[in-house]
Amino acid sequence: MVRTYGYIEQNTLSDGVNVLENKMKKFGGPAFFIDRNDINTDEIIPAKYLTEISKQALQPHLLEDLHLEGTLFDPHAKELQEASVVVTRSNFGCGSSREHAVWAFEVNDINIVIAESFARIFRQNMFNCGILAIELSASDIDRLFKLQGKVSISVDTDNEELTATPEGNEQAPITCTFTLNPFDMKLVQAGGWLAYADQNY
Repeated sequence: MVRTYGYIEQNTLSDGVNVLENKMKKFGGPAFFIDRNDINTDEIIPAKYLTEISKQALQPHLLEDLHLEGTLFDPHAKELQEASVVVTRSNFGCGSSREHAVWAFEVNDINIVIAESFARIFRQNMFNCGILAIELSASDIDRLFKLQGKVSISVDTDNEELTATPEGNEQAPITCTFTLNPFDMKLVQAGGWLAYADQNY
């Protein structure tokens, strides 16, 4: 079951009036698998794009410089364009602590990244942007990678549980549990730090 949460987004009208709009945050969807450890922020969004003045300008450059040994990676692959979830290995988001790396996921509608571990600052930047960073054991990550074909992942944040469902009936769904600290959970459910602050301060 994909959980949906309400949050508030502030927009500015042409006459300068700020308007608070109710938005809905959904977690889950088609998954894209990247079988590599230590993917760094330079590979997620190359440094030459850090001068862009809008998040949207980062959208076409997600994972542009990613290198996979023995495999030609296509950052414009249809499977990545359609994905809402990324599944990868350990130490994801290492290197520079730039927020742009998380923004590149945000503007590509990636709402969950699942890994064995994350770089600490990158992980917190994800929660600040309202994106779920889910850590699973190496054995659970291996189970996910063994799934064949197209996979959809849904997340129940209330029960801290995710379910990966392969397309077709040949493979059974896989369910894994995870843990989030209460404050990170509140950030994600609110839609990120700015929305949380609007609601609570």
